[in-house]
Amino acid sequence: MSCAPPISRTPAAGWRHLEHVFDGAFGAAVNPLKHLGALAFLMLWLLAGTGIVLYAMLDTSAQGAYRSIDEFSRARFGPGSILRGLHRYAADAFVVLTLAHLAREWLFGRFHGFRRFSWLTGVPLIPLAFVCGIGGFWLNWDRLGQFSAIATAEWLDALPFLASPLARNFLGGAVSDRLFSLFVFVHLGVPLLLVFGLWFHVQRISRAAVFPPRALALGSVGVLLALALAWPVRSQGPADLRLVPESLSLDWFLLFIHPLAEATSDGAVWAAVALAIGGLFALPWLHRRARAQVAVVDPAHCNGCRRCVEDCPYAAITMAPHPNGRSQLAVVDPDLCASCGICVGSCPSSTPFRGAAALVTGIDMPQWPIDALRRRLAAGLAALRGEQPTVVFGCDCGARVDAVAGPGVLALSLPCTGMLPPAFVEYALRAGAGSVLVAGCRPGACEFRLGQRWTHERLDGAREPHLRRAVDRTRWATAWADAGDEDRLHAALQALRGAAAPRIATEVPA
Repeated sequence: MSCAPPISRTPAAGWRHLEHVFDGAFGAAVNPLKHLGALAFLMLWLLAGTGIVLYAMLDTSAQGAYRSIDEFSRARFGPGSILRGLHRYAADAFVVLTLAHLAREWLFGRFHGFRRFSWLTGVPLIPLAFVCGIGGFWLNWDRLGQFSAIATAEWLDALPFLASPLARNFLGGAVSDRLFSLFVFVHLGVPLLLVFGLWFHVQRISRAAVFPPRALALGSVGVLLALALAWPVRSQGPADLRLVPESLSLDWFLLFIHPLAEATSDGAVWAAVALAIGGLFALPWLHRRARAQVAVVDPAHCNGCRRCVEDCPYAAITMAPHPNGRSQLAVVDPDLCASCGICVGSCPSSTPFRGAAALVTGIDMPQWPIDALRRRLAAGLAALRGEQPTVVFGCDCGARVDAVAGPGVLALSLPCTGMLPPAFVEYALRAGAGSVLVAGCRPGACEFRLGQRWTHERLDGAREPHLRRAVDRTRWATAWADAGDEDRLHAALQALRGAAAPRIATEVPA
C-alpha cells in the first residue's frame, strides 16, 4: 500500500504542521498530539480510580445523594474536592481527546481497508462516552443534574417508539429511589460497555498504546490536578422539581446538547446526531481505495522465526504448522495486511549478501520485492562507480527522497522505511557507496505506526535483525522527517556527507 502524504494547504497538512510545532515544544517522544488515544485511555483509568472512591462516599438514595457529595467535597483543598475535580476534568478531557483522536484519524484518511475494523468499532464509543458523562451529573442530584435529567428525558421523548413519556417521572415533585437507581446504573453500567468497546477497538492492533509515556502521563495528571485546585467543582444547590433553575454553570464539553436542543428542537438534534454517526459509519465505504497487494510467504525460505509476527503493526501474521512438519510457517491475513513491508525488513532471509542470483526471502511484497531493491541499488551504484555516492533509503510517506537526488546521490524510496533490512546499509557501503542515509517519518508519525520505531531499533542494535556494530558509524546516519520536511532531510544529508568525507578520502575506491 502506498500512502499519499498530505500536500500543503490542506487540513491534514495543517494538523501535521501543528504536530511539528508541538514536537519543538514537547519533543517528539511526548508530543500529546501523537498520543491522543493513549491519553484518552489514561483519562479512563483516572475516571475509574476516582469514580470508585466517589461512589463509596455516595448515598445512593435520591434524598441523600446531594448531601453526601456536597459534604465530601466541601473543603476546597481537601481530598474530596480534589477527587471530585479530577473526576470531572478527566471526563471532559476524555471526550475532548476522543474527538481529537477521531479527527486526526479522519484527516489522515485512516478509516478504510485494514483500518476499517478499528474505525467502525471506535465510532460507537463516542455516544457511549457522552452517555457516561451526562449520567454522572444526575448522581449529584443538584440543580444542574435536575436540569440535565429532565432535558434528557424530554429529548428521548421526541423518539416516536417510546410507549410512555419519560419526562412524567419528574412531575411528582420528587424523584423516587427507583428512578435514582436507574441513574446509578446508567453511570456505572454504561462505562463497563465502554471498557469492553475499547478492548474490542484495539484487538487488531499490535502493541496498542493504552498508556502514554510516563512523562506525558504525569504532566497530564498534573494539569488536571492544577485545574481541580484552581477551579474546584461545586454543587449548584439541591435539586427541587418544584422550581425551574434560572442560572446554571454548564459543562459545555459534556452538556452542550441540552442548550442546542433548546435553541433548535429535540427532533433537529436527533437528526444531527443520526447524520453524524451515520456519516462516520459510512466513511469507509464512501472513500474506498483499490485493494493493495498483501505480503506473500515463501514456505521454502520461511524458518518459523516469528520475527514478522512480532513486528507486524496490525496483527496480520500468525503462525501455522509448516508443510515440512519440522517447524512453523508464517500465514498472512489479507484483510489485516497493511502492505507496509515491515515484515520484509524483519525477515532474516532478506539479507542482500546471499549469493543467489535472485534474492528470495521468507516473506515479501509482490509489488515491491526485496530483490528489486537489491537490483536497483546495485545498478545505481554501478552507474556511479568511482564517485562513492551517498545512498538515501527513504519512505513514501515521509519526506520525499527524490528532493535530495542529484549528482553523487542515489535515492531509493520504499513503502515504509521499516521494510529496509538493516544489512542493506552495510551492503551499500561494501558495494561502493561512500555513505548511507536512512530516512523515515518523525517519531510517532509513522503511517504504519511502528515502521520508524523498528527501523531505529534495528539500526541501533536493539532489535533483530540488527545492523552489525562493525559497520563504520561515521558513514551512515538516520533522518526522521515527515512529508514537507525535505529541508530537514537535505540538512541531514549534508551533515552525513561532511562527516563521512574524511574517512572516505583515506580509502581506496572500489
